[in-house]
Amino acid sequence: MPVPRTVRAVVALAAAGVVGLAAAGCAAAPVDAPAVSFSTAAAGLTTVVEGPRILVGDPSAPHTATVFLDPRCSYCAKFEESGGVALAEAAAAGKVRIAYVVASFLDARSGGTASARSANALRASVEAGRFAEFQAAVLASGGAEDPLRVAAGVEGLRGEEFDRAVREGSYRAWVASAEKDFEESGVGGTPTVLLDGQQVGVGGALYDEDAFARVLRDAGV
Repeated sequence: MPVPRTVRAVVALAAAGVVGLAAAGCAAAPVDAPAVSFSTAAAGLTTVVEGPRILVGDPSAPHTATVFLDPRCSYCAKFEESGGVALAEAAAAGKVRIAYVVASFLDARSGGTASARSANALRASVEAGRFAEFQAAVLASGGAEDPLRVAAGVEGLRGEEFDRAVREGSYRAWVASAEKDFEESGVGGTPTVLLDGQQVGVGGALYDEDAFARVLRDAGV
């Protein structure tokens, strides 16, 4: 039986900078992109932190998809509203578990601390049970410098514990470990998706929901 799709309209992506195009997507700062919508099929799925990664979905799922992203990467947003929809629905169906590696390399290349601040807030959102919804909002914002303002648009997220963790950078050590995980992975940019350790959806398939769904099916998902 097909998994129902729920999408959440979000604001336009906007951030100044220069785009470096690699096969995977972002290698520098994001640029203006049209308004997008994201699947919320992953909302409510079991979400835990294991080491530097955020794991979403059934721990007994037969496959694991590792998604490398940077909150400032506009191509990560494009993936999440296209190929990411197919991936989220597969996770909701129990076919795959998603492991997110939240990088922050675009801060060093483009200046500021937006990626690291957003990564810290994403880690805090796991404790609040709103990771999937907040991730959609963060990517739509292009990795805003003020994650609390982005979080205000996510129902049930803001609260004393979450706000303190964001303001104080409570998970800065985790952010550093996630960036190290990205750097040591050997992937060339974001977004990059590995399925059971093998890269999938290279190029345009990442940004086409139907094409990426076929990639998953062809891989046995």
